[in-house]
Amino acid sequence: MTQSKRSKGDGRAEVRRVVDLVQREIDDGATNVEEIHKAIAALPLDVLDRLDIFEEMSKGARKVQEATIGAMYDVIRKVNDEVGKLAKELLAGSHGHKPAHRRSIHAHSA
Repeated sequence: MTQSKRSKGDGRAEVRRVVDLVQREIDDGATNVEEIHKAIAALPLDVLDRLDIFEEMSKGARKVQEATIGAMYDVIRKVNDEVGKLAKELLAGSHGHKPAHRRSIHAHSA
């Protein structure tokens, strides 16, 4: 009987490790893509920076662009975090608890 309990515990720990690994890889991937996205998006603004007439406009555009790109990837990381939490709940088979997504759905329909 202790062997079966240990196996369940080991299985759950393994599930958590896999979920953590996937989350970490998605976060790292999102960060790498974000850096590339920002570098590519900056190229036309770099050209405008060299033209005196557009210098101020490009500075404003750069701030908006960086904030927008950053916000998009922050959302990706937040969704990844929430999906990871949900995956851990579902894969752990936490009996007696409604998954977080069901609680929020029911809260909105009440």
